[in-house]
Amino acid sequence: MKAAIAGIAASALTLCISTSAVFATDLRMTVWTGSEAHLKMLNGIAESFKATHPDVNVKFETVPVNDYTQKLTFQIAGGNAPDIAWMMEDAAPAFENANLLMDLGPTLKAAEGYDFDDFSKPAMGLWQKDETVYGIPFSTSPFMIYYNKDMFDKAGLEDPLTLAAKGEWNMDKFQEVSKKLAQANPGKWGFEFKDGEGYASRMTHALLPPIRAYGGDIWSNKECGFDKPEAVKAVKQLHDMVFKDKSIVPPGEQGDYFSGNSAMTVNQISRASKMAEAGFKWGIAPLPTGPGGESPVIGQAGLVVFAQGKNTEIAAEFVAHMTNKENVATMAQFFPPARKSVLQADAFINGNKLVSPEMMKNVAAAIEKGRVVSANEKAPQILAAMAPRVDALWKPDADVDAAIKGICAAIQPLL
Repeated sequence: MKAAIAGIAASALTLCISTSAVFATDLRMTVWTGSEAHLKMLNGIAESFKATHPDVNVKFETVPVNDYTQKLTFQIAGGNAPDIAWMMEDAAPAFENANLLMDLGPTLKAAEGYDFDDFSKPAMGLWQKDETVYGIPFSTSPFMIYYNKDMFDKAGLEDPLTLAAKGEWNMDKFQEVSKKLAQANPGKWGFEFKDGEGYASRMTHALLPPIRAYGGDIWSNKECGFDKPEAVKAVKQLHDMVFKDKSIVPPGEQGDYFSGNSAMTVNQISRASKMAEAGFKWGIAPLPTGPGGESPVIGQAGLVVFAQGKNTEIAAEFVAHMTNKENVATMAQFFPPARKSVLQADAFINGNKLVSPEMMKNVAAAIEKGRVVSANEKAPQILAAMAPRVDALWKPDADVDAAIKGICAAIQPLL
């Protein structure tokens, strides 16, 4: 009798385990980070989701940033869309207008303690139309100047953070110190464009901050801005820095700020994770000002759920979990939040072990004052149309005015 009962119990246990396996849900989420620190944090958030969803497993799939949007598009076209994705701000309008994204609003607003209204309205601008919520920003991260303090010290120069505190950190000073840094550090560069991709995948990110510092924009109100006087001045200054001053890493060369080969670069706070083992003293400062005044540029990324996914409801619930107040506060060490309550908390200013509170205050100020990078639903086509005209710009003997007019001629029909 005991043996029979034991057998029944064992069979029931086996059935329970197999049933649990059958009903387990595997969510796939694409990200563009391969950082061990980022992935450890994300996996911790996924593990905490099991408290309410014990049978849900979340796998984070890293796709290289330089072709992230293209590969995501191929996956969707091939019927292999991930359940959830990080989405860059410049790609969001195209996916929204193609009706590829789930409306997250009902799930988020129904989540206990979520407080949807805690998200900054300006930060939600790209992700919400009327009551439809296409995504939730998990990173509202301003572009900042990363600098190698050792190289500044070797050149006998005040660093950007010091200059900014004195009100002297502007585009003219930026050009001046970049040239002196290159001269004082032979074989190295004064400045490198974002991720070393300023001539390719990050071409707009290279041009936008200085253009805005001069009071212009790359495009707005469906009109190309590259050929406006403010933008032309900014681009000509950059061109001089590349080919006359030889202070900016030129096309075909690799500077790599993170390896100590360039004194400055532009990037976001998430890249501070790469500085944990830097072989030099470093810091973070605001972007240089210009004739247009302070013009912080904000890069943004949101979490989206694809409407054609197999697990849309559970995926939306995970987005709600990932972007609740507690987890946004956890992510804030790498990804500046759009939640007002978290951004304003001392924990944000003091929460990054690698970045001083003084520097984090500049990050918070840039979020409050900045504007998101220019987006457009036809961003992939615009970048493709720009590419050959931008290539023509970055030559020593380029006719800069003609190249700039060529950029506008190419992209205006798409705007």
